[in-house]
Amino acid sequence: MPPPDTNPLDQFNLNSPSEDTVLGSRYLDPDYLFENIFGFFRKVFEYLFSPDGRGLLKTLMFMFAIFFLTVIGYSVIRIFEIRRKEEEHLKHELAEYAHKQAEKERAKREGEAAGVRNERWVGVLQYLFSNNENDWRLAIMEADNILDSLLGELGFPGQNLGEKLKSADQSTFRPLSTAWEVHAIRNRIAHEGSSFHLSKQEANRIVAVYEDIFRSYGYI
Repeated sequence: MPPPDTNPLDQFNLNSPSEDTVLGSRYLDPDYLFENIFGFFRKVFEYLFSPDGRGLLKTLMFMFAIFFLTVIGYSVIRIFEIRRKEEEHLKHELAEYAHKQAEKERAKREGEAAGVRNERWVGVLQYLFSNNENDWRLAIMEADNILDSLLGELGFPGQNLGEKLKSADQSTFRPLSTAWEVHAIRNRIAHEGSSFHLSKQEANRIVAVYEDIFRSYGYI
């Protein structure tokens, strides 16, 4: 039988309250907290490795294994997806490059087959055969520069193509009206830039007008 002044519940306490703790509370006593937390985890581990807790331990380990296998599987799938997208992008870039090279060769062959004398005209065709609208604009700009050179060689005075066309008339330069038409489109491209919408069909038509002018004078 315990002594009369002993509390029977004290035998279940892991640590008695310290009299000199902050605010006199055992929950603020570091020694008390450490011993109780350490005791809690010790009991947990003792239970998990006991015959009764082995089933729970196996279940936890199985769940962790499933979780990590899922993460690994997802990571592997994502890696394959990224590699597949990279390969598709690389194939697209290679195909685009091959297409551009083929178009350049085509322009060169067509220029040679047509007996082109002006290498600048081959550059116009290379721009025209592109799938890029900006290149079509460059084709027209370059064709207009060639027209400027043609009129200069024909002896028309002026600092630019506009002045040279003004100094010409229908009798001295037969394709004067069509030259003004395509030069006006060139000026719109120069001033409006990318905001000037140009279809491939229209680009082909405009370059064909330049080509007719150049061929009529044996310039290409």
